[in-house]
Amino acid sequence: MGFRVLKTAIAVGIAMYLAHALGIKTPAAAGLLAILGIEVTKKKGIQSAFHRLASSILALLMGTLLFMLFGFHVWVVVLFLLLVFPLLHRLRISEGAVTGAVVMLHLYAYEDASWTSVLNEMILLIIGLGTANLINIAYMPKADNRLLAHKKRVEDLFSLIFINMAKHLRDNSVIWDGKELLEVNDEIDRGAGLARRAMDNTLIFGGDSYWRVYFFMRGEQLESIHRMIVLVAHVYQTLPQGELLAKILEDISQTVKEDYYTGLAEKELQELDARYKRMPLPESREEFEVRSAILQLNRELMQYLAIAKKQKKHRPEAG
Repeated sequence: MGFRVLKTAIAVGIAMYLAHALGIKTPAAAGLLAILGIEVTKKKGIQSAFHRLASSILALLMGTLLFMLFGFHVWVVVLFLLLVFPLLHRLRISEGAVTGAVVMLHLYAYEDASWTSVLNEMILLIIGLGTANLINIAYMPKADNRLLAHKKRVEDLFSLIFINMAKHLRDNSVIWDGKELLEVNDEIDRGAGLARRAMDNTLIFGGDSYWRVYFFMRGEQLESIHRMIVLVAHVYQTLPQGELLAKILEDISQTVKEDYYTGLAEKELQELDARYKRMPLPESREEFEVRSAILQLNRELMQYLAIAKKQKKHRPEAG
């Protein structure tokens, strides 16, 4: 927020000095337009400038026509708003409605709808919005450090979640409050929002999509983890099958922090699945239900790893 205030102040100062130097009427309006033109991202600033410019040109044309037909009266301003604002909304450029109203009200204040006054307003628009966009494009703070912080926190939380699931499989009396699930959801949302903003601040070739892909992957994996939690809750007996799966969960709690997909956990799960088939059948209904939940958990883990396999970079030598 502090940086945006600084950019706004610089843009306002430059716009007003330029308007003064060019002898433009009401140079303070250039500063107001510069304030309206400052946006949080470069792409948003450019898009906003086009919308505001289009809205203002339409407002000037409509305002000039109405003032020439009916004169400079308050009811004409009201009529202008009733006609133009719905039109701007229909054209999907209502973002520039305020800018359009500002330049139209200048004509009302001048009581002059001549081409000289219209040209004055056009120059004000170019100075105000142009200055704001140049300041916007000139520099935007890098989000890399904040993205890395979100990434690290997400991975730490994922690791804790897998460790707690493993603890329950080893000892079903262990109770976990699941607070990490809420926190990691917030971290993924914040990281994804920051990644989108970083993309919008890159004007050439659309920017690096790594961060958007990364947080999208984590969001998909979190959905898989939620399904795993439901299955873990059905494990109310400590069984050898659960202890074997707990070991793999502990391994995943470490590999979740790696940038590369190693494939080791996937191989372990496949071997464990084959091992399950060689084990004796359940001796009771309770054991059958628990082993069924563990088997489904094994399948869900494979789905979780499939997401990572598709999105993460691969390291061939790791298998």
